[in-house]
Amino acid sequence: MTSRAHRSARHGRRTRRAVRIPVIAGAVATVAALGAAWAGTQALQSPASSASASSAAASSAGTKSEALAEGELPPGTVVVPPAGAASASAEPSASSASASPAPGQSAPSAGPAPAGSKSAAAGRGATGATPAAKPKQAAPAPKTAAKAFAPGYDSSADGQQALDAALRAAAADGKQVLLDFGANWCGNCKAADKVFGQTATNALLGDSYHLVKIDIGSQSSANFSILRKYSTGGGSYKMPVLIVLSPSGSVRTDTHQTGNPAMTADGLGAFLRQWS
Repeated sequence: MTSRAHRSARHGRRTRRAVRIPVIAGAVATVAALGAAWAGTQALQSPASSASASSAAASSAGTKSEALAEGELPPGTVVVPPAGAASASAEPSASSASASPAPGQSAPSAGPAPAGSKSAAAGRGATGATPAAKPKQAAPAPKTAAKAFAPGYDSSADGQQALDAALRAAAADGKQVLLDFGANWCGNCKAADKVFGQTATNALLGDSYHLVKIDIGSQSSANFSILRKYSTGGGSYKMPVLIVLSPSGSVRTDTHQTGNPAMTADGLGAFLRQWS
């Protein structure tokens, strides 16, 4: 009885071991399958993660460049991109568009005067024709009244349109054109505006200049192109950039080249008197 009991016990232990081995092997296989599935999922997700990381990096770089343009530069300084970076499209003016004939059409020409007209009779020396009246001499153009000074820079204004209007007025009255390139966040520009608004300086400004204030603090490529046209130095500009143009539109002085006067009544007053 004792030997049979021992054999039965040994047989039971071997049976339990035989059962445990397949169970353990199955568990190991399950763990391996789960690991492979997890690795595959990570491999599928990695391109999207990389793209997301690249997008985040690009956004961060753009934010940093904007901060550099306005916040990390020396106070009152703006970097003007080169001409090839962005270009503003120019539209033909209304006068040039109306003067040019449409494609396939010829320009209208004035025909001869009718034979019975007074001008034709006068040209033939007809007896009894009424002599043509002598043309009156044109009176000299009066000086254009100065506009009320408005501080700050309008970022929505068309800088080229304002400049063209000032040049037309200067051609009529002989005043100079003062271009004031600046930004609403520029401390020096605010100091200059304060002086321009003073009674004595404002009177001097109104008597001799057509002032055109052009915003270059909002990264407007169109206004940058105007600045590059009249100030060829390039690079970083210390604002405000004051440029005096003659009535014909030629540059007389450019503070990007010469340096700004003191933003005081004496400094700006002397500058305005010098180039008036």
